[in-house]
Amino acid sequence: MPGNILFYGDNLEILRKHVQNDSVDLIYLDPPFNSQQVYNVFYTEKNGTRSQSQARAFEDTWTWDEKAARLYEQVVEEGGRISEALQSFRRLLGDSNLAAYLTMMAPRLVQLQRVLKPTGSIYLHCDPTASHYLKVLMDAVFGPANFRNEIVWKRTSAHSDPKRYGANIDIILFYTKRDSWVWNLLYRKHNQKYSDRFRRSDEDGRLWSDDNLTAKGLTGGGYQYEYKGVSSLWRVPLETMQKLDAEGKLHFTAKGGIRIKRYLDENKGVALQCLWDDIPPINSQARERLGYPTQKPQALLERIIGVSSNEGDLVLDPFCGCGTTIAAAHKMGRRWIGIDITHVAITLIKNRLNDSFEGEPDYNVQGVPVCAADAESLAKADPYQFQWWAVGLVGGRALDQKKGADKGIDGRLYFHDEQEGGITKQIILQVKSGHAAPANVRELIAVVEREKAQMGVLLSLQPPTPAMRAEAASAGSYKSPWRKEPFPRIQILSIPELLEGRRIEFPPSRQVNVTFRKSPRSMKGYHRTERLF
Repeated sequence: MPGNILFYGDNLEILRKHVQNDSVDLIYLDPPFNSQQVYNVFYTEKNGTRSQSQARAFEDTWTWDEKAARLYEQVVEEGGRISEALQSFRRLLGDSNLAAYLTMMAPRLVQLQRVLKPTGSIYLHCDPTASHYLKVLMDAVFGPANFRNEIVWKRTSAHSDPKRYGANIDIILFYTKRDSWVWNLLYRKHNQKYSDRFRRSDEDGRLWSDDNLTAKGLTGGGYQYEYKGVSSLWRVPLETMQKLDAEGKLHFTAKGGIRIKRYLDENKGVALQCLWDDIPPINSQARERLGYPTQKPQALLERIIGVSSNEGDLVLDPFCGCGTTIAAAHKMGRRWIGIDITHVAITLIKNRLNDSFEGEPDYNVQGVPVCAADAESLAKADPYQFQWWAVGLVGGRALDQKKGADKGIDGRLYFHDEQEGGITKQIILQVKSGHAAPANVRELIAVVEREKAQMGVLLSLQPPTPAMRAEAASAGSYKSPWRKEPFPRIQILSIPELLEGRRIEFPPSRQVNVTFRKSPRSMKGYHRTERLF
């Protein structure tokens, strides 16, 4: 199956319709944890402060309602171990929100098991509030015999929680599909205390420590012979002893003994264990921090991808959020599929790929509007997703109207166009999915003046009328130090125009656009295409 595909939509439907059986080498998923929270994307200004702009990323809240009940019935009626597990949860938990959450997860895990290759692995990232229930679901879907590890990741430093032990870990459940799987063992560096044992050095400066070569006291016997006047029961045969001597790896002690040299630079380190306390979380100053809730450090994903896949393999993340799995997979030469149900996430991922890799990114975006009819369908189905998609189409920050954003503002664009002072300037964005009129333009002009913004843009599903264009022209222009010709202060762009490639006229974005926090640059480059599935 081809890779480098970013899907917008419900991962259950996308998995069923677009991902083939036995096609994926590695799956990582970091689903919502049923924490009963609404997470927002916070944007960071150029000076490092957090912007007041925010957009709802996802609701980590599940309610037992008619939809959950219907999905429960569908899964239970299919029978099998997953049906039995859900029925047991229902008896234990009743019609609770946690039962709704587990009901949502069950059919998705079934689909993930279907698309995973026989040699594939899956890592489910969760927190202790639901990890024990999810492990039972994973046992039901993948089989208890295919459970490999419960990995504990120390996600924060020590802190105090009221009347309980500090909660500073996440759980990562590691399963395989069969009894043979891709495995590239990684090693952690030894600590300083271990390294300090290597105090001796050869003439070339290589550090070493000596170790016992005799087999006395060991079960299984050894090799009895004399070597250079020393007779003993040795751990290695005579041929190996001679080889070690020729390589200069024997240490002849002052007391007449023979020991083997262990060189520090030949020691791979400690084989990776199931406690991961060496990958810190993303703090407020981290270069890779994008402001996305629940963002995981890329080093965590690089470890998982490095252990359980090979170059060219296909990696899938069905809850891809801000795209950490995607960025790590592409950096490491893997193909990838990412799925998310919000346009906020899709926009963030597209910006992350553009920022992280040289050249124009090469990937498909499926499920997003590519024509006016697609845009109209999205606007009717979900006005908020249409709004966020339209704002993202021009590279803006979407605002969350549900959370009481400023009246008359659907998004913002920020830029700097002065050589000195670093003043942040802004463009107010409004989105109209229905009938637009000159009154809408006048409203935008008023908002621009109220916010002391430099410019305003109306993104309209329908083409503007001559009266609307006249109203926009009456607002005058914005003069930028970047060029002699001024920019129209109020602009109207229709969705069909945007889909054909037209963009907002404002100071050149490659130099001055600071709307999104940039991802660190990676070495790999590629090209991007978009289409509707």
